[in-house]
Amino acid sequence: MPASARPVDVTVEHVRSAGTLTRVTRMEAEGTGGERAFVLVPGVGVSATYFEFLAPTLAQRGRVFALDLPGFAGMPRPHDEAPTPEYFADRVEAVLDRYGLVDPVLLGHSFGTQVVTEVLVRRPELSHAVLVSPVVNEAEATMPLQGIRFAQSAARESMHLALTALSAYVLCGVVYFLTVLPHMLRYRISERIQQVPARLLVIRGELDRSSPRRFHARLAAAAPQAWRWEILGAAHSVINAHAIGVAELVKRHLDGTLARRGRMPEHEARVPDAKHADAAMLLRAGASRAAEWVAALRRDERGVGRAKAEHARLLWRAYRRER
Repeated sequence: MPASARPVDVTVEHVRSAGTLTRVTRMEAEGTGGERAFVLVPGVGVSATYFEFLAPTLAQRGRVFALDLPGFAGMPRPHDEAPTPEYFADRVEAVLDRYGLVDPVLLGHSFGTQVVTEVLVRRPELSHAVLVSPVVNEAEATMPLQGIRFAQSAARESMHLALTALSAYVLCGVVYFLTVLPHMLRYRISERIQQVPARLLVIRGELDRSSPRRFHARLAAAAPQAWRWEILGAAHSVINAHAIGVAELVKRHLDGTLARRGRMPEHEARVPDAKHADAAMLLRAGASRAAEWVAALRRDERGVGRAKAEHARLLWRAYRRER
């Protein structure tokens, strides 16, 4: 974070829509309340926890709303509707309406890019959006091949991220994950993106086999307005370990100073080592994440909120606190 970074307040709320709940983790730094808002949509099976570094960094510029969609991160699953990208787009739109967000920046990761694309088609008034690690490459839209590509990308991720993902998949459950997956494979993002008038920033990690470079090129060419960037040394979950680079690209995209195409060096994008991390802090951070997971499993939403706020405080102290 920059030297001028401000502490971030964390609030966990819920939006009800058509009988289902979406968990909304709000992050706001002092003095940013009236600025542009960011709505973050994670991938299939995972949670807003993936944005643990990106969300507070973006919060320095505007309010952040990181979503846990129905069926993910311990949220109740829908019973009467198929969990399609269109279904989840309905839930995102409900969040936009609930908070009265005017022209927010939508950012989707992985399956979240399909959901965001669907919202953008419906709401042409939205001017900017970010698609990170978009899926699915139509040339490889089969479950076995996507499993191989996911494994190839996952092998490039950190142990920290692997554990974060594993805990999220346990909360989601194998049955629900496999229920959503066919809908993800059938969605034709390269066709729907042609109807998106927003100024799109499309980002991928250099080592991401789930979202290959040629697929990126096709998406950027299909969209009416697209900026195409790659972060070196990053894989599919570029939003986590390389969150600083993603946030910088988003900032420059909104400011109108970003080149239409480029590659960002890994050392500029990677989240740096914490300045004040010791064994005690690491244990507390691990305990807060475990508390969040247990609370979500028990459907204790107040407990989820307390654990998220505690984890955010620990990260702030580790990265920004002066001795």
